[in-house]
Amino acid sequence: MDEIAPGLRRWTARHEEWAEDVGSLALESDDGLVLIDPIDPPRSLGKPEHVLLTVFWHFRSTPKLRAKRVWASSRTVKALANRGVTVTDPIATNVILPGGIQQFETARRGELVYWLPDQKAIAVGDVLLGAGAKPRATQDPLRLCPERWLGAATHADLRSSLEPLVELPVQRVLVSHGAPVLRAGRRALEQVLGS
Repeated sequence: MDEIAPGLRRWTARHEEWAEDVGSLALESDDGLVLIDPIDPPRSLGKPEHVLLTVFWHFRSTPKLRAKRVWASSRTVKALANRGVTVTDPIATNVILPGGIQQFETARRGELVYWLPDQKAIAVGDVLLGAGAKPRATQDPLRLCPERWLGAATHADLRSSLEPLVELPVQRVLVSHGAPVLRAGRRALEQVLGS
């Protein structure tokens, strides 16, 4: 587990279905411990008060964590219930999230991106992917997910939905898949979005 910023830690764990390591986040907040897309969290973290999901199939370890509150897009409540996850707090427009976190809806139906303002970090599920586990100097730090993952949306739609993130003072882009961007996050966003 790595400390990314004060009160913000990231760890990876093996996802059996994907056969690769995926990232999760832990945020210590005034509202208690918040986990984002948790998979096999280290025991040292303790029991979370809140779990936030970026996209419904990132429920991962959520059922066994027994968090007091589980937050996910209101569009994914039924899909999560079918997987044994009870969403206590469906996220719709203008919902106040724990820890001052803000949500942004993406062009991918039911997928959210979270802004962690105190840590100047964006938490992303699948719409943005990091460079490979061992990024090369010639490799872009971020890439858009494959267009086929977007359903009826296009890469142009995705770029448009993510454009408001460029207006934030982003230092870090914390992806679930691939290497996170720990410096110059806004520049990496501008690059991938063509801003």
